[in-house]
Amino acid sequence: MAPATTSRLRAILLRLPVVHQYRQSVGLQRGMLTAGLVICGVFVLTAILAPVIAPYGFAQLSVDGERFGSQQPPSAEHLLGTTVGGFDVLSRVIWGTQTALMVIVIAVALSIFLGILLGLVSGYFGGWLDRVLVVIADAIFAFPTLLLAIVAAIVISGGQSDLWGGIIAAAISITVVFIPQYFRVIRAETIRIKAEAFVESAQVIGASTSRVMFRHVLRNATRTLPLIFTLNASEAILTLAGLGFLGFGIEPTQAAEWGYDLNRSIADVTSGIWWTSVFPGAAIVLIVLGITLVGESLNDLADPRLRTRRRAAAATPADAAAATKPIARQDLGEVE
Repeated sequence: MAPATTSRLRAILLRLPVVHQYRQSVGLQRGMLTAGLVICGVFVLTAILAPVIAPYGFAQLSVDGERFGSQQPPSAEHLLGTTVGGFDVLSRVIWGTQTALMVIVIAVALSIFLGILLGLVSGYFGGWLDRVLVVIADAIFAFPTLLLAIVAAIVISGGQSDLWGGIIAAAISITVVFIPQYFRVIRAETIRIKAEAFVESAQVIGASTSRVMFRHVLRNATRTLPLIFTLNASEAILTLAGLGFLGFGIEPTQAAEWGYDLNRSIADVTSGIWWTSVFPGAAIVLIVLGITLVGESLNDLADPRLRTRRRAAAATPADAAAATKPIARQDLGEVE
């Protein structure tokens, strides 16, 4: 590969959102971001490699005609034990990552597309359309998130579904909740950016409305989307788990879902059977923690004041002296 091509690819990689922020981070901030990225990376790899990693299927109840047994404690055959329904806990936890990842991808992708489009149109054109969309967004915000997702899930799938039906229903339910968040951010940025001089210059030279909106305004209005994405991804995990816990999720024979497994383990807790609830709950807490660490780190790094303070705090006295020495020499006219 030519050196020029290599340099160009390296420059593109260094400008990627997370990579760019990672290079700016220092000290504890970099540690938090690294920990969050590692947790999220393990989560994604586990979801992709679930068919290879999981010892059994998510709905498998027997091997060679011999049933696993109900509520079996952790052992060599079942490292995390079995559930009241006779499913292997480890397999259900691993397969649950795949379900969660698919819901996150579909829900956030739909939310970003619709939220950005509506926010861009509303903020750029204004008028009665802007007022109507703002009222609708405020009305959606008035409802509790989980309650709105439950109503949407019942309307879409009747509360129970197969694998893809349940995933689509859960994703659309979460999308309805997330669209107003992207809408508000993009609308506010669009209103601010469309008054800038470069937008007015593009309009004066005859650029079409679509070109101004999507090439000039949109490119500058989406800088905060990585922050919202991470926050919404963790909320999507919790909403999916809440739907499954309340019985509005996916059928257990169609896919593994952590919220449903927690619901089925309620009675086990009072009987001293801890493994059926601890591991699905730990999976939810761990992935939400990882996504939250990434989101909070990106949020801090997006603030230039915090980023400057962290860099100043990370500099040693020797570095500070070295940085000020050329200035002192220049002030003295290079006189030794």
